[in-house]
Amino acid sequence: MARGLLWLPLLVMFIGLAWAGWAEYNKIEAYKVWADDFDQAKYDLYSVIGYRNGQITWGKATRKGMVNVQTVAIAKLSHISLQINEQPLEDFDLDNLPKKGKAALLLNYKGDKTSTAIPFTQIDLAAKWVNYLQKFVAIGS
Repeated sequence: MARGLLWLPLLVMFIGLAWAGWAEYNKIEAYKVWADDFDQAKYDLYSVIGYRNGQITWGKATRKGMVNVQTVAIAKLSHISLQINEQPLEDFDLDNLPKKGKAALLLNYKGDKTSTAIPFTQIDLAAKWVNYLQKFVAIGS
């Protein structure tokens, strides 16, 4: 009986890991269906984002689909910048980015002091998205 009690925590941990894997798999499958409508899309733990026809759409992935989905027209943005640890980085070099920190894509609206931060897990991926979307903001200006 003592041996059985020693194996019980491992069994519980295995079941927990299996459930977490299943839940993440379902999130990714829901994201794939959602991302089919976009020219460019990204998934990570914090958020999903997609771009198509002058519209940026973002939200949060769940097992049942995307929630808190918001869309903004690129024409309504004054500029897009990279934010690391809640500090905007206007000019940055892809080769000299910080290795650690909380990254976000910062959408700044025209004629308004408000902005929206879309979180990213990887700083370099956020920087690439900023470069990608800035091209469209420059065209729309």
